[in-house]
Amino acid sequence: MRKVFAAALMATTGLAVAHTVSEPVASAQVGETIRAIIVEGNQRIEDRTVQSYLLVEPGDPFDPDRIDLSLKTLFATGLFADATFEKSGSDLVVRVVENPIINRVLFEGNRSINDDKIREEIQAAPRGIFTPARVQADVQRILDLYRQSGRFSATVEPQYKPLEQNRVDLVFVVTEGPVTGVRAINFIGNEEFSDRRLRSEVVTKQSRWWRFFSSNDNYDPGRLEFDRELLRQFYQNRGYYDFSVISAVADLTPDREDFYITYTIDEGEQYSFGEIEVETALDKLNGEALKRAVPFQTGDLFRGDLIEDTIDTLTYAAGIAGYAFVDVTPRLEADPETNQVNVTFALDEGPRVYIERINIVGNTQTLDRVIRRELRVAEGDAFNRVLLDRSRNRARALGYFSNVTITETPGSKPDRTVVEIAVEEQPTGELSFAAGFSSVDAFLIDLSVSQRNLRGRGQSVVARVSASDRQQLLDFRFSEPRFLDRNLSAGISAFSSRSDFLDVSNFESQTIGAGLSLGFPVSDNTSLSLRYRLQSDEINVADQDVVIEDATGGLALEDTLIDNNDPPTPDDPSDDTVITTLVPVDRVPLPAGTSVVDQCSPAYLFRSTICDSERSDLASIVGYTFNWDRRNDPIAPTGGFDFFISQDIAGAGGDVQYLRTEASAATYRGIFKGVRASLRVSGGFIEPFGDDESIRINSRFFRGGSSFRGFDVAGLGPRVVDVLADDQGNPISVKGLNALGGKAYYQGTFEVTMPNFLPEEYGIRTTLFTEVGGVGILDDADIDEPLFFTTQPGQYNGFGAVPAVRQIKDALSMRASAGLSIGWDSPFGPIQFDFSHILRKEDYDKTETFRFSTSTRF
Repeated sequence: MRKVFAAALMATTGLAVAHTVSEPVASAQVGETIRAIIVEGNQRIEDRTVQSYLLVEPGDPFDPDRIDLSLKTLFATGLFADATFEKSGSDLVVRVVENPIINRVLFEGNRSINDDKIREEIQAAPRGIFTPARVQADVQRILDLYRQSGRFSATVEPQYKPLEQNRVDLVFVVTEGPVTGVRAINFIGNEEFSDRRLRSEVVTKQSRWWRFFSSNDNYDPGRLEFDRELLRQFYQNRGYYDFSVISAVADLTPDREDFYITYTIDEGEQYSFGEIEVETALDKLNGEALKRAVPFQTGDLFRGDLIEDTIDTLTYAAGIAGYAFVDVTPRLEADPETNQVNVTFALDEGPRVYIERINIVGNTQTLDRVIRRELRVAEGDAFNRVLLDRSRNRARALGYFSNVTITETPGSKPDRTVVEIAVEEQPTGELSFAAGFSSVDAFLIDLSVSQRNLRGRGQSVVARVSASDRQQLLDFRFSEPRFLDRNLSAGISAFSSRSDFLDVSNFESQTIGAGLSLGFPVSDNTSLSLRYRLQSDEINVADQDVVIEDATGGLALEDTLIDNNDPPTPDDPSDDTVITTLVPVDRVPLPAGTSVVDQCSPAYLFRSTICDSERSDLASIVGYTFNWDRRNDPIAPTGGFDFFISQDIAGAGGDVQYLRTEASAATYRGIFKGVRASLRVSGGFIEPFGDDESIRINSRFFRGGSSFRGFDVAGLGPRVVDVLADDQGNPISVKGLNALGGKAYYQGTFEVTMPNFLPEEYGIRTTLFTEVGGVGILDDADIDEPLFFTTQPGQYNGFGAVPAVRQIKDALSMRASAGLSIGWDSPFGPIQFDFSHILRKEDYDKTETFRFSTSTRF
């Protein structure tokens, strides 16, 4: 039904070329001129269009050379399958056969590659011109596409179906054939590294049944060339400067289903770095100073990647010194006798280039001006790579984009360049409802509405309702990053929270307040934010009844007989043991001269100092935070550091007076690809002043849970404890009770983010961590006097009625833990699993080896 069209069309075209000019035209008399040009055979193309391609016109002589060149010009347009020139009297007749128009492009037989993928590769398209050359080029493109997927026996046959009005349906009939795999990858000439080690460095893999999700085990000649480059980089980064791949041969297996790939390599000798020099002709740059920035020294093992790193480092250093246009040229001289490579970096000022235009693409939601105000360069400025890198980091730090790339293209003049900033928008708004369970907060319900990029203007608004077994929260925040169109951020907030720490610190609190904030940059890397907060705090200590003696206010005691006989002898008290215990609050009737009061009653002699915090206060707080950020990447830093110091002063009105100071510093380092390390050191101190003699418990520092892994919430620091003793008064056990928090803390956190070899789209991160630090220091007014008593039988598991002393332990000693954190960006929200091992603790600390938590990200 269908016929192969290309061969017939090529034959027709060949005939036309062979008889380009008819005999009458060639034999025209000298001086004879063309009276008119007549076009015949054209259907879609107008006469004037055909005549415009000719190099002759009416009034010109019949010049065979110019007419022949006109014929070639017609064929070059691709519009015509055939064309002839004839002389009819004094007229020049041009007869043409137009190429067909493609009506549809169809594919048959393609199963492994869909139609859309093939259409992206070929040039043929509906309403396009059909030519044999284009069809054959498209056939080759389809074959290349199949070879990239490992199908080397695939064939493609172009067919056509003629339609009216000189149109055709073009059909590519594909016979895919089997997938051609890689049966084995072998190496010849390798002595220092095994075949297995080298196979792990190349992209092409041997065909195995478990690689059904990968196409890297299919033979691809293009990938083979890339693998040669990977092998060169692998060897040169290990000192083999002279390494070369002599050949890379792919042999088809006898069954013609797979390939054997064989690399023949010459490892050469291992080299080290020799003399290192930095030459510069620039006045403001000192060669010796720049030499100290080179990340390798004489005698170090030669590594090719360090050369590229040094070029970037020197270019960056020159940019900081004010040279935006610098060429860094490395000269490498290998000495086979000493096996050293002498390296000289030559710095010279390159040609000046200016930014002609900055194009921002991909921002479907964010306004252009929101991105442009983060840029450190503007149109008309000198091109500066350092400032462009800073601009990219600032745009990424906004959190509005999943990716930001900057490319340069030539401008309208040699000294002009066009900078294109391509961004990929990511969701910044969220309407979420979450319910879950946490080992810290037990059940939790979270409803939030947030938008970090309101109307694409960069404004942030958050409304949140959260409830858990430990905390209930209402929160509203709004911030404007460019207040009054100035480089000034401003925000307002209002909040109400209720926290229940009865199980860990014997109190619960309720806070209602509102605040204002103002921030501005001090320099490119530093910023200062100011804030004011007015809040009302109410603290309630847990109700707990005790029986006291009315006369002294001390605990009411009584003697109790303990029958130690087996079997008991209730009628013979002579062999019973007499112990002194507390009078139970449920005794009816109470002994004479005693009464039941709350543990915070002023009549109770041993009233805990925590009861002093049981009141309502109004706090007026003014504070600031200074940030210094020199990280090389705001999302996943592999170099640089950050630092902040924060202070809050309560006392500008209100009932509370204190000075609270916190500081933190961190350094980051990329160790290997996919491996990042960070070290953070932080600390804080709070001190009362004026009429306040102590710090209320809700203003003290608590660490543990998410803030110090391995320890429970408020698990370390000052605590009320019961020390149990034997009959001789020797301590036998320490039981931790309520956490009191401290006036000071210090902490160090070391983390190493490790690859887990799972696909990135799973959103799973693994981190090894070590935490060290401590919490402590209480004012004298917050430390209770020791209380001596005898425990009730069964009060503590494993102990009967034993002597005990209740006291406050306050030790700022170092605690330490280590473990593994696994984070998962699940469809239900971020989830974190912490597995911890305690390295050092106090007897009264509360620890946990596993912690599971989830939260809502804003």
